[in-house]
Amino acid sequence: MDADQELLAGRDARRLFALRVPRAFVERMEKGNPNDPLLRQVLTAKEEFIAAPGFSTDPLEEQHSVVPGLLHKYRNRALLLVKGGCAVNCRYCFRRHFPYSDNQGNKRNWQAAISYISEHPELDEIIFSGGDPLMAKDHELDWLISELEAIAHIKRLRIHSRLPIVIPARITETLVARLAGSRLQVILVNHINHAQEIGDEFRVAMVSLRQAGVTLLNQSVLLRDVNNNARTLADLSNALFDAGVMPYYLHVLDKVQGAAHFMVSDDEAREIMRELLTLVSGYMVPKLAREIGGEPSKTPIDLQLRQS
Repeated sequence: MDADQELLAGRDARRLFALRVPRAFVERMEKGNPNDPLLRQVLTAKEEFIAAPGFSTDPLEEQHSVVPGLLHKYRNRALLLVKGGCAVNCRYCFRRHFPYSDNQGNKRNWQAAISYISEHPELDEIIFSGGDPLMAKDHELDWLISELEAIAHIKRLRIHSRLPIVIPARITETLVARLAGSRLQVILVNHINHAQEIGDEFRVAMVSLRQAGVTLLNQSVLLRDVNNNARTLADLSNALFDAGVMPYYLHVLDKVQGAAHFMVSDDEAREIMRELLTLVSGYMVPKLAREIGGEPSKTPIDLQLRQS
C-alpha cells in the first residue's frame, strides 16, 4: 500500500478521535515524508480501529474525579483538568476517551475544586492539566493562580502542556509576568517526543520562562516508529538541554484503546535506555516509568530486572 492509500485507509479514524494539528507544528514536518516523526504522532491510522487485548478506554482509571475536573490520585498533589480541549490531538493520547463533558473547565467547577483543595491540607502541589491547561485564557489562569495563592498549604504549581511546543506564541508576555509574580514555585512540564519538534520560537519562549523563575522539565512517551531508538532520544535530550529544559520522564505507552500500534515492549525500552546511558550525561537521561491506575505514584521500570 503506497502512502496515499495508507492516508485514505486511516482517514475514517477521525470519527474515533478528531484530527487536530496547528500549522506551526505542521511547518516542522518534512514535506513528502510519510514516516516523518511529527506526522506519525498526529495522523489518523487504520490501526486505531484494532481492539487490542489489554487496552482500554480508561487505562489510568481516571474517570472518577473527587469533584468535576479534579483528580486526587497521589497524596500530596491533585490534578486539575483546566480545559478539555487541546491544540493538537496526539493519536496515542491516554485521555482520548475521557468524559470531558462531565468535567468541564468552567468557573463553577473550578470553584468546587478550589474548595476541595482548601479543605485538604495534605496537598502542597496542584497540577494544571487537561486537555491542555494553556488553552485557558490568560485572565482565567490569573484567576485560578490567585485562588491557589490564597491557600496557605499550596506551595507549588505544576503546568503540563503541549502548547509551548506546538504553538510557542502561546507563551505571552502577560502569562510570563503572572508566573514571575506568583508566590508559588512554578514548574512547566513540556511534552516533546522528538528533537525535530524544537524550533527557535520555542527556545525563545523557554528563555522568557526561565528568566521568570519557572522550572522547565520535559516528559516524553516512547513511541514505535517515532522515537524508539537511543540515538533519537539522545538527540532529544541534547536539544532539550540546549533550550534550558531538563529531561524528566520517558513514559512507556499507556494502554489506551486505539493506540496499540505505538507500543514498545518493556524489554525493548530497557535496552534503549541502556544504550542511551552511554550516549549522554546522566543528568540528561529521563526516568523510564509507567503509570498504573490506583497506584500511589508512577512506577519506575528498573533496567536491571525483567518483569514476569
